[in-house]
Amino acid sequence: MFNFFRKKNQEKPRMFFQTDIHCHLVPGIDDGQKTAEGAADLVAHEKSWGINRIICTPHITQDTFENTPETIVPAFEKLQAAVREAGVEINLDYSAEHRLDGFFIDQLEKGNIRPFPNNYLLVENSFVQEGWNLDQTLFDITLKGFRPILAHPERYLYYFDKPQRYVQLHSSGTLFQINLLSLAGYYGRNEKKIAEMLIEKDLVDFVGTDMHNHRHCEAIEAYIGSKDFSRHAAKLQGRILNDRAFI
Repeated sequence: MFNFFRKKNQEKPRMFFQTDIHCHLVPGIDDGQKTAEGAADLVAHEKSWGINRIICTPHITQDTFENTPETIVPAFEKLQAAVREAGVEINLDYSAEHRLDGFFIDQLEKGNIRPFPNNYLLVENSFVQEGWNLDQTLFDITLKGFRPILAHPERYLYYFDKPQRYVQLHSSGTLFQINLLSLAGYYGRNEKKIAEMLIEKDLVDFVGTDMHNHRHCEAIEAYIGSKDFSRHAAKLQGRILNDRAFI
């Protein structure tokens, strides 16, 4: 009887969403996973959490990771093959995490952008300072027919003492995606605090893993078993758009 209840109590909680919209598992083209086999193992972990759809988002960043569909597709196909070889049944797709820089503007003008289904587009600011003319750039994105999702706003230090900027950006139509790793405290106390503040103010539209490697995976798995996870899940479940936006 003791063993029976012990096994039951050790069952892993399920994730409160089934679609991961932010991760770096396409192998060898950014600072995420380097091998298809390693990426497939991380996909298997996501599957065990209750994730059944992953939209991979490799970085597209000027001078560092100037990826295009032409560089992403062959690497993504290697990931698909490795996942099949591992026997993991999951819905895989790809888009990108687009740094709002000159390379992005050029690709946007050329129409060389692959968005999420229904024209959602994951974008990110520089970690050093807010992009020049950010509001105009976000407006231009919408004029092109895309719906911008700002990746991990809780990680931009220059917003920490400007909470009104979050409200301004969100009210102008930019959606927010926070990281599980932020909620787990992986980046630090401030990032976790800001992520929780965004939840309280009902400014969170999506959640993503932003998983790059096995260290991230271990941090998320530890978080899933925590009281913080249960608290955050209770507040976010049914409010976020992960499983509704891309139908």
